[in-house]
Amino acid sequence: MVENRGVVYVGAGKVEVQDIRYPDLVLQDGPGVNPLNVGRKCHHGAVVKVVTTNICGSDQHMVRGRTTAPSGLVLGHEITGEVVEVGRDVEFIHKGDLVSVPFNIACGRCRNCKQQDTHICENVNPDRPGSAYGYVDMGGWVGGQSEYVMIPYADFQLLKFPDKDQAMEKILDLTMLSDIFPTGYHGAISAGVKTGSTVYVAGAGPVGLAAAHSAQLLGASVVIVGDLIEERLAQARSFGCETINLRDHINIGEQMEQIIGIPEVDCAIDAVGFEASGHGEGASEAPATVLNTIMDITRAGGKLGIPGLYVTGDPGGIDQDAKEGTLKIRFGLGFAKAHTFVTGQTPVMKYHRDLMRAILSDKAQIAKAVNATLISLDEAPAGYEAFDGGASKKFVIDPHGMVKA
Repeated sequence: MVENRGVVYVGAGKVEVQDIRYPDLVLQDGPGVNPLNVGRKCHHGAVVKVVTTNICGSDQHMVRGRTTAPSGLVLGHEITGEVVEVGRDVEFIHKGDLVSVPFNIACGRCRNCKQQDTHICENVNPDRPGSAYGYVDMGGWVGGQSEYVMIPYADFQLLKFPDKDQAMEKILDLTMLSDIFPTGYHGAISAGVKTGSTVYVAGAGPVGLAAAHSAQLLGASVVIVGDLIEERLAQARSFGCETINLRDHINIGEQMEQIIGIPEVDCAIDAVGFEASGHGEGASEAPATVLNTIMDITRAGGKLGIPGLYVTGDPGGIDQDAKEGTLKIRFGLGFAKAHTFVTGQTPVMKYHRDLMRAILSDKAQIAKAVNATLISLDEAPAGYEAFDGGASKKFVIDPHGMVKA
């Protein structure tokens, strides 16, 4: 039997690399697996040898203890790998294919999937529409921060790279197709970014940087990124963004006026989510800050793309409302300004093929934008710690040492 190891959440603030079950084409019982999914046969699935898998800000929410994730959950939903086994019902994916795995798990058969809304598939999570690997309340599909992982509905979901050698040369860019690049791009598309747009991106973490790079690809004239950490803002400036340090400046409109001449932008993107902090030195957590801010600084009739994560259960919330995902949002302001709000997980499959082409033709340099940093599987716990401390890096785990540095 081939061995397998993975990154496991063991409690608030702690992950470990542990021996885990080698995947087969059945969803076995385990931490976080919905009882209605136990024993689910996946003859339509494939086993993938993980080439790269990334640490995501969404993972950090769980690791900080800010969700109801159970101890023992195998983490990881950003997966790129080589197919080593296919189920009897798989026709078009073959052993040896190098593939990108969308973080959304989707059947391809339900009404939502047929409408390209693969982020809210009706058939993979008994709790609610939508699912992901290695994530709390998502049905219990085993995560991919591991050496091997099982992928259901392989023919529908997997994006095969056309040239394996070319793909390995650009693997640090292509690994971003599983989540972060489509998520940032979806945020920009949802915000209505187009040629000449002025754009504000809240948050200079990896998703915010991906959103900023996406806005540039879509033709934005000015992209302004706000964050509390100067190292992250420096990364945004490295590829041409304007920045606002929210620790030093409380009034964002004033800073925008200095940059673009008026105190508002055409559209805005929330790449922070429910763990948002207030602005200014020493500000405390204030989960509605970003949503209220982007309503304030976006022009009337503008759109707000919200790829930042918001949850229905937050044990560490600042009050009872926040613990239930109920935030004090100035919705009347958004109504008065006729804003459009777009929320929810990103439907990765709507974008990943086109973004792959942009990478392969050298039109997008997403790895450079997010400062992709290669680490081994054993270094994953240290990567989580550094990321949680604000390091401006997108940590890419190479479980088998297959990537040339």
